[in-house]
Amino acid sequence: MSRAPLPYNPKVLDLFRNPKNQGKMDDATVVAIAGNPACGDMITYYVKIDDETESIVKITFESYGCAANIATASVVTELAKNLTLKVAWETLTWNKVNEAVGGLPSVKSHCGILAVGALKRAIRIFYEKRGTLPDWLPKEHTFEEKQALEEEQLADTLSKKLKVEEEK
Repeated sequence: MSRAPLPYNPKVLDLFRNPKNQGKMDDATVVAIAGNPACGDMITYYVKIDDETESIVKITFESYGCAANIATASVVTELAKNLTLKVAWETLTWNKVNEAVGGLPSVKSHCGILAVGALKRAIRIFYEKRGTLPDWLPKEHTFEEKQALEEEQLADTLSKKLKVEEEK
């Protein structure tokens, strides 16, 4: 029995075939990895931040995943470029990302959550590396960040298990 293809709209398919800002950035200020172990999607954002203005100067991504994952990661890079970290944090939502790609099949809405979660992880990592959290940054992880953290936690757990096995 074969599966029917998902009904992706033309914008998602175009961003999948021609993603914007794809690739590694060697001089990134922050690198954030996020993923969803349930579906296998992964995103790595490379973000160059101006220290003085706290603005996103450049943002690129690498992705392993479906068309929706690549499209939403691409759209986040376009929406986030030149925003301050505060504005990016407050205005980029997974609903906004899903709208920007022209909508996603309901089984793929988690891709927008993952894309925004990865960006929020990058913003939080930036401030954690500085040793100060601004007042507008919540102390607790947001829903999107929690989704993005799943992959980091899974990778950490697997790494520890592999290390234990090697030591035996």
